[in-house]
Amino acid sequence: MSEHSATQHNSTWQTKLKALGPGILMASAAVGGSHIVSSTQAGALYGWQLAILVLLINLFKYPFFRFGSQYTAENGKNLIEGYAEKGKAYLLVYFILNIFSAIVNTAGVGILCAAIVASALPSSIALTTGQLTSIIIVIIWGMLLLGGYRFLDGLSKWIMTALTLATVAAVVIALFQHREYAPDFVVTSPWQMAALPFLVSLMGWMPAPIEISTINSLWSVEKRKTVDFNEEDALFDFNVGYIGTAILAFFFLALGALIQYGNGEPVQGASAAYIAQFVSMYASALGAWAKPLITFIAFLCIFGTVITVIDGYSRANDEALRLLVGKKGTSQKSLATWMTLTSILGLVIVYGFSGQVAIMLRFAMIASFITTPFFAYLNYSLVNNKEHQVKGWLKWLSIAGLIYLFGFAIFFIYAWLSGNI
Repeated sequence: MSEHSATQHNSTWQTKLKALGPGILMASAAVGGSHIVSSTQAGALYGWQLAILVLLINLFKYPFFRFGSQYTAENGKNLIEGYAEKGKAYLLVYFILNIFSAIVNTAGVGILCAAIVASALPSSIALTTGQLTSIIIVIIWGMLLLGGYRFLDGLSKWIMTALTLATVAAVVIALFQHREYAPDFVVTSPWQMAALPFLVSLMGWMPAPIEISTINSLWSVEKRKTVDFNEEDALFDFNVGYIGTAILAFFFLALGALIQYGNGEPVQGASAAYIAQFVSMYASALGAWAKPLITFIAFLCIFGTVITVIDGYSRANDEALRLLVGKKGTSQKSLATWMTLTSILGLVIVYGFSGQVAIMLRFAMIASFITTPFFAYLNYSLVNNKEHQVKGWLKWLSIAGLIYLFGFAIFFIYAWLSGNI
């Protein structure tokens, strides 16, 4: 055990439960784009065929997300500080990629949230998507500035619990419902070059973009300011969040496969347009009475994602800039500045590229997958060194994961450059 954790208490169920927070926030950040949209679309388009891909990407990303939580628990430092110790070049690349992700993700999940609100509003209230997104982001910006991490920590647990219960119920009911395929339905295989961009975008944000591992470590540091927990407690929190998110991905896949797959209704490609179909799936499984309830839960879920995206990416960019310029510590003022900047730039994307946000979101997912192997290796190298060695099944899973992630990324880049997709 490290020197940092040697002075800490023994782990009990009570300390484990008190440590819960950062992992649940990670799950809340994950379910917005990757689960509600990509996982459900995967089931709606290809049935159960992509279940193996969802399993593999969750399995092979696991060590590299875990190493982020482990590094913070062992050293008392966040992952971005680890990148800085590796070299300024790593930190600069991370910072540039993170700013791009922060802006595009804020715009993307903001529009998804606005689409849910728009579907529930009476026709007499005529607000554009941009106006609704602006209202949502401004409300969240104010909530974060006033409530901070403690507000975020408490809210995420209620949102994830409500969404999980509703999704499991919908899937269980759908399993026992009789269904018929459209007469002209033809099975489409995902294992062809034309489907490759969809597969890569699905994996890019499944279960979450790799940079969420750095944000999770920042939330862990913040949690430690109010709750004392050790490495075992931190790992429990991480596993609950990560494994719970991975299981949820299969439930969302099942939702698409059991309700929408083969029913003859075209699957909407644009993320915001797909939200209406998503809500209808729950209603067809649970009954029309459930539509307002599911709309509200889906809204809470995406609302929670917008909150975690603005908070998390702002914390990460604030910390990265601090380390790049050599400042001693962060302040609430600098964090508030980043939250304001992230919110404003996200809205600039919403208004400036309103017709292309779905394309930008797909691009962000693909870019996230291409950069995943580099950050995966970086996270691995931080915990596998002279002082500490990754051993046993975790080491072999890490090696297999690196081969898979680098191999798939190289294959996609080759296919793209050679004009095959």
